[in-house]
Amino acid sequence: MITKRIIPCLDVRDGKVVKGVKFEGVRDVEDPVKLAGIYNEMGADELVFYDITATNEGRKLFTDIVKEVADQVFIPLTVGGGINTLGDFDRVLKAGADKVSVNSGAIKNPELIREAALKYGSQCVVLSVDVKRVDGIFKVFLNGGRKETELEAVEWVKKGCHLGAGEIVVNSIDTDGVKGGFDLELLEAVSNVVDVPVVASGGAGKMEDFKILFERLPKVDAGLAASIFHFGEVKIPDLKRYLKDCGIEIRI
Repeated sequence: MITKRIIPCLDVRDGKVVKGVKFEGVRDVEDPVKLAGIYNEMGADELVFYDITATNEGRKLFTDIVKEVADQVFIPLTVGGGINTLGDFDRVLKAGADKVSVNSGAIKNPELIREAALKYGSQCVVLSVDVKRVDGIFKVFLNGGRKETELEAVEWVKKGCHLGAGEIVVNSIDTDGVKGGFDLELLEAVSNVVDVPVVASGGAGKMEDFKILFERLPKVDAGLAASIFHFGEVKIPDLKRYLKDCGIEIRI
């Protein structure tokens, strides 16, 4: 059985880790370099770093902070934000990232997924998808959840995997920061149509939410969360012991 992963997420704006609810009301939390070191020591399986305003501000990701974060961790690091070209992939990987997350850039140019997978390998290409229900349809959003597209999420994910994405991160805007549990309906729809690892993001509020996620959706490989880890509401070592006690394969 494949071991499930617990992944903290650093949403970074102006050099600070921030957190909001449903992608709105964002507030500062902590220095990303300091937090990265803490999560590395706590036993996080991976770390995700998003420069959340790079795309909306039309600029490149700040790789200097990525380098500092990479120096603090000895676990896989995924980095995203403002990834639009192969050159962006190259810069981020050279800054210390193990995987590169692409979202808006792939929607604007789907061939970027194929080109990156061919050059760096599918294992380096993470397709991150921001999804919100619109009239009962899972719609994909651009620019950090600010702009609705015509894309239906499940079909877009299928296409992304066909092009070469090696992992899918499903960000539910509907459940983001609400702490009422992961978006199981959306995650089931996605995990049923792909054969690459799926990471659940948005909605974790307590340890039981991870248990429910992994028990009900065994195809989901990882649970990603931000505020419950940042504010100490759930500590990663405690979560891992709890999941282990519940019979879920997890690395302690």
